[in-house]
Amino acid sequence: MAALSLADRVVVTAEQMQAIESRLFSAGMPVAALMEKVAGLLSQRLQMAYPDRTQGWGIWVGPGHNGGDALVVARELHLQGYPVQIWHPFERRKPLTEAHLQFAQHLGISIARDYPEHCDRWLDGGFGFGLNRPLNEATQTAIAQLNDSGKPILSIDLPSGLDTDSGEPLGAAIRAERTYCLGLWKQGLLQLVAAPWRGELERVDFGIAEADIVAVLGAVPDRQILTDEAAIAALPLPLAADAHKYRRGQLLLIAGSQRYRGAALLAALAARSSGVGMMTLAVPASLSAIAIAQVPEALVVACPETETGEIAELPIDCDRYNAIAIGPGVGTGPTIRTILHRVLQQSTPLLIDADALTVLAQHPEDWALRPAEARTVITPHAGEFQRLFGSAPTPASLSSAASERSLILVRKGPSPTVVTPVGASWALVDSTPALARGGSGDVLTGLLGGLLAQTDAVSAAIAATWWHSRTAQAIAQKQTALGVTPTELAAQLIPWLGQRLQSEIAQYLAS
Repeated sequence: MAALSLADRVVVTAEQMQAIESRLFSAGMPVAALMEKVAGLLSQRLQMAYPDRTQGWGIWVGPGHNGGDALVVARELHLQGYPVQIWHPFERRKPLTEAHLQFAQHLGISIARDYPEHCDRWLDGGFGFGLNRPLNEATQTAIAQLNDSGKPILSIDLPSGLDTDSGEPLGAAIRAERTYCLGLWKQGLLQLVAAPWRGELERVDFGIAEADIVAVLGAVPDRQILTDEAAIAALPLPLAADAHKYRRGQLLLIAGSQRYRGAALLAALAARSSGVGMMTLAVPASLSAIAIAQVPEALVVACPETETGEIAELPIDCDRYNAIAIGPGVGTGPTIRTILHRVLQQSTPLLIDADALTVLAQHPEDWALRPAEARTVITPHAGEFQRLFGSAPTPASLSSAASERSLILVRKGPSPTVVTPVGASWALVDSTPALARGGSGDVLTGLLGGLLAQTDAVSAAIAATWWHSRTAQAIAQKQTALGVTPTELAAQLIPWLGQRLQSEIAQYLAS
């Protein structure tokens, strides 16, 4: 696989993108020339994706340079024979946008102040990066008309109305089918809150020089895309020639209760797929027989259990493991807190998820039990993060939580993100809503726990997040999103990775 450029990998804030563009303009790139280049590339993409020239385009044009980009696209589509209608309900506009509007009028393109009813799809050129204040009532009404039109909407750079950095709607936002992100990935697009608005994401590369990126972000930027290249490099491969089961890592997985029996099995099956050398599965005694039958590779420890079917105590020496994972389906009773106390005090790398996170949220003082030097990974969804840290999982709150608690944090959901205590982060551009299913998180916990026993915590989090998501996407392509059951997900981890790596080897040999 060819190495990706820095432009492929970085994620920027509005301030950083502004600084990079300022360097381009200071170096002699005219604003008008850049607009022509970017919009020309975008119009080519649209013509390839929508070749039917009987389908009419509505172009919503804002007052700034995002509107100017949209006008250049409108011109090019018009010249290629597409029916085009421009909707520009604004009184004022930047000079360059004004010039393109005048030329569109000269070409005979229909320009309306009122909402035009008859078009087959919309291009959203309202507002691009840098928007940071609530939209006025008239603009919110225009956005509502577009969203209510029932027509597909394609957005330039960001859906109009989204904050570039947080991804939050500023009063209202376009609900895009696809967003063409210009130049570099914008931080807001990768946030959980942006998921209902952004649609599918595609980057339009217009050739920003690496030197300009490095000048603003540094040679190793804090925020990056979680690429296939980075994830494959993070896998514990190749195996050493003298590898044996103890050198390939020993995992202690504490999971399950009478109420949540399946959680333990899903996590254990995924941990098995990670390639971990030895797995000890600690479950309530009443689950031990089914665990042995389903995961014969595991050393199953039948733990005493409470009257409610939760693990009552952990009859295991925790010192001999390379990693410990706790949480899937264990319940939230007082004995679970006692067990959590015990594993928190170990210096062993620790993965905390699900019910164990709920217990921590109820008793935040227990964080203090964790040795300062010990590696800790947590995998919260949005609700769990809110309970743990008292705020939604925004870029700032994720970074603050990881730093204050010295955590490697995996934020689940659309564009799942790995955040480290030193402020570095890696985000998948895409995932699949098919993972929004009970049990999917248990699969991630098992997979990540198994990798954590074999490699460093950051590499384990990167590899597991990518592997889990990409496997789900592959299943969804074959069986639809409805077919991505957690059981199927756990079963397909190894086959999918094998196929993916074989493709990687074939590409390498071909090159």
